[in-house]
Amino acid sequence: MTIKIGLIGCGGIAEPHLNGYLKVEDARVTAVCDVVADNAKKRAEQAGGAQIFSDIPTLLAEGDIDAVDICLPHHLHKGAIVAAANAGKHILCEKPLCLTLEEAAAVKKAVSENGVTLMCAHNQLFMPPLKLARELIEKDTFGKVYEIRTTDSFYHNFNTSTMGWRAHREFIGGGELIDTGYHPSYMLLYLAGSRPVEVTAMLSQHRLSFMDGEDSAQVLVRFENGAVGNIVTGWAYEPADTTERFSAVAEKGYLSSDGRDLRYKVRGQDPVVINTVKLPSVHTFDAEIADFIACLQEGRRPVHNEDDGIHVLQVILGAYKSAEEKRTVALEEIEF
Repeated sequence: MTIKIGLIGCGGIAEPHLNGYLKVEDARVTAVCDVVADNAKKRAEQAGGAQIFSDIPTLLAEGDIDAVDICLPHHLHKGAIVAAANAGKHILCEKPLCLTLEEAAAVKKAVSENGVTLMCAHNQLFMPPLKLARELIEKDTFGKVYEIRTTDSFYHNFNTSTMGWRAHREFIGGGELIDTGYHPSYMLLYLAGSRPVEVTAMLSQHRLSFMDGEDSAQVLVRFENGAVGNIVTGWAYEPADTTERFSAVAEKGYLSSDGRDLRYKVRGQDPVVINTVKLPSVHTFDAEIADFIACLQEGRRPVHNEDDGIHVLQVILGAYKSAEEKRTVALEEIEF
């Protein structure tokens, strides 16, 4: 059965999503929606001739679609999700899921009451070394995990004329942490496999001073199982070439990855063995789109659904509260 997709938002991030659907045999983008007519026309042509809409209600009422893919600015996610759920459409939504606890409660209510599937577009979960690391941790290869570190930093060429809505807290929801920093945040929770309970954060504005929010962040997260996580993220600088994409240290060894391969060591082996696992390259957007379609066809719950998206949001909101109040925040304070 072919799954028919309505693409909501036809800007830059929509392109890798659309390309992903073009590679899935059982999926087709049949409708696109954007207030910018030229953007909508461009994506409709790339899709091979899709219906074009300029507003979400008309798309949901008249579009020949089974599901929507939301590629809108952050502050518009909640409204689009709730409208789509109330129309009985399944949902893939770019990160972040939404911006506040009140929005999160509305999203969870709409998805639950309408029985639709929601998948958070956490594409980096499909990196092969991350999936292998999770499997090794779950198999107790390293015993008790002590600390985990995830990173995503780069020198961004944003300026006042190109940054657009991301420069404004009311649209982005904060700063870099809730944008690019969302990736290492969900990666950390994925690897920890435990409920986060405390957050301590320091935010910085090293270089992009025209932003309302931070351009860099460091966040510590304590988990229920005792593990401590460290998120390092920024738009202000080029990281040192030795910076790992993620790593973990544990009672029986360690693992680390540059995002392509995985290196790990199990302590006590004689002779000492440091394993380097070479893994195939995967286009994570393509893998994410293919999995979304498979979830709908199989009736399977996505690896990152609305509950997971809310947990990531709680950590980030806790980090903002921690930085503002200069204290460690218990995440029981960030619940609805």
